Amino acid sequence: MTVVQGTAVDIVTEDGTADAYLAHPGDGAAHPAVLLYMDAFGLRPRLRAMADRIAEAGHTVLVPNVFYRHGRTPVVELPEFIDPSARPEIFEQLGPIMQSLTPELAMRDADAYLRWLDGSSLVADGPVALTGYCMGARLALLTAGTYPERVAAVAGFHGGRLATEDPDSPHLVAEHITAELYFGHADQDPALPVEQIERLEHALTAAGVRHRCEVYPGAHHGFTQADTAAYNQEADERHWAELLDLLKRTFRPLFGARRPRPSRVRP
Repeated sequence: MTVVQGTAVDIVTEDGTADAYLAHPGDGAAHPAVLLYMDAFGLRPRLRAMADRIAEAGHTVLVPNVFYRHGRTPVVELPEFIDPSARPEIFEQLGPIMQSLTPELAMRDADAYLRWLDGSSLVADGPVALTGYCMGARLALLTAGTYPERVAAVAGFHGGRLATEDPDSPHLVAEHITAELYFGHADQDPALPVEQIERLEHALTAAGVRHRCEVYPGAHHGFTQADTAAYNQEADERHWAELLDLLKRTFRPLFGARRPRPSRVRP
């Protein structure tokens, strides 16, 4: 079993400092990078555990607190088990914070996250992969279209508002994407109704993007998050199989014969 090391790191952005979690194999070597975009509940033990699992597969994983403008983690105090229907005040707090993270701000931050990874001695040269959950799937799609030369693959799960009628909807960046994409949608997800699923599929197909979009039957929005009431073990394991297969398929030809990077001061 690969020994994984996890540490807290800070990332300087144009608007402040984002706290983040970094997970990587403990061999000290450079590995392909994965930028993991959090869900609305933020950087917490569940996301750290997910980053560790990706790191076990041979990757260096960065999980930034994308809400850093509102404070360091935890931005909002959460119970160990999250059931928003029983605790409506959680979304009363999170709603305005989510809305304040505009696409412009998010993509300015994405540049800082990608530059940080590029400067780390624990990251192999070359493009990165992205994975995102809930609102994180939206951020991953936007990042792939904003920085296409820096992104090799994207996986998004139970994403919300991916293909709205808004002028800044993420699906509108499809024509710029060069990465391979995979989306695992939740069945009957109010955050991504059927018309948005179809609109996203049409945009990706029309743009010639390599992609696969699937709906997981019986899975609710948030099905990968074991610390929430939406968790679905079968759908979660399916998500892991698809994500790790995408990473293996993407990085094997790119980094099959990786060269060590020069020593750098920052981890």
